[in-house]
Amino acid sequence: MADSFDLLVIGAGPGGYPAAIRAAQLGMKVACAEMRETLGGTCLNVGCIPSKALLQSSEKLESARHALAQHGIRLKGIEVDLAAMLARKDKVVSDNVRGIEFLFKKHKIEWLKGKARLAGPGKVEVAGRTVSAKNIVIATGSDVMPLPGVDIDEKRIVSSTGGLALDAVPKKMVVVGAGYIGLELGSVWRRLGAEVTVVEFLDRVTPGMDAELAKHLQRILTRQGMKFQLGSKVTGAKNGKNGVTLVVEPANGGDKSELKADVVLVAIGRRPYTEGLGLESVGIQTDNRGRIPVDKQYRTAAEGIYAIGDVIAGPMLAHKAEEEGVAVAEIIAGQKPHIDYDAIPSVLPAAPPGRGL
Repeated sequence: MADSFDLLVIGAGPGGYPAAIRAAQLGMKVACAEMRETLGGTCLNVGCIPSKALLQSSEKLESARHALAQHGIRLKGIEVDLAAMLARKDKVVSDNVRGIEFLFKKHKIEWLKGKARLAGPGKVEVAGRTVSAKNIVIATGSDVMPLPGVDIDEKRIVSSTGGLALDAVPKKMVVVGAGYIGLELGSVWRRLGAEVTVVEFLDRVTPGMDAELAKHLQRILTRQGMKFQLGSKVTGAKNGKNGVTLVVEPANGGDKSELKADVVLVAIGRRPYTEGLGLESVGIQTDNRGRIPVDKQYRTAAEGIYAIGDVIAGPMLAHKAEEEGVAVAEIIAGQKPHIDYDAIPSVLPAAPPGRGL
């Protein structure tokens, strides 16, 4: 085990592992620190990949129930085996994890297991071990945005992580937040049989999406059975024996009301993950949104330290982080890569055919 590297990447998510692999391909001696037990970050383990796996499974169920009849195919007695569906989701994740582990071994990238902390210029401490690196890339991603007055326990009040692993289909689910994550997971559980109500602070769904498309999307989801309570904010939650009672108020002020659910999914956004990273030890300060300021070459205020992905400005998208990971490795190697930020796609899976269109 080496104690000195050309590049040390903190975080093995969609930004971190491509940076590490590309740097190794360019001849650098590379290490990657990751505090999870598996590589791949949020996206692969509890984000993009498992959510799309469940979306695919639930879409097949929806098609079997509503789309095949028009082709002259009539099915009776359709049942949902939730345990098998979740097991398939877990296998999809584990297959991808093993793929990244294989690439790390192939390119001789040392995996430093544990939470990393900057320990001064060119120094990183990982699980009690201090290593040095000529260059350091911060790619720690993002974490769930908390909602004041609502304590997430990942059982009845869940984040997107818990929302991917419910052991039963809830009779009633409330989704707090009408962004991509909330609508995707809300769609999954609605297709599986839950009565889903979405509470959103703004007066529209999917902020950032074209307004006309967002209006059409809401119309489709409403036809599918999803309910919306827009222009509303959740100010409290009581977790009791018979479920969760939410306190809801109009966003612009007004009388309070209550909303009951078996499960509440909190999906109001994400925030950069820089907690306990030791930024102060190298003179790095975050902006008012918790992001690390960088220049056009991803350089921070500290010499030899770069940052990419969700911890810097820009959309929190896995493929954006991936491109930045490759680019920063090439920059460190003396190359001149370019990313066209006007060409970053943003996609929300469409409704299954034959249902709500």
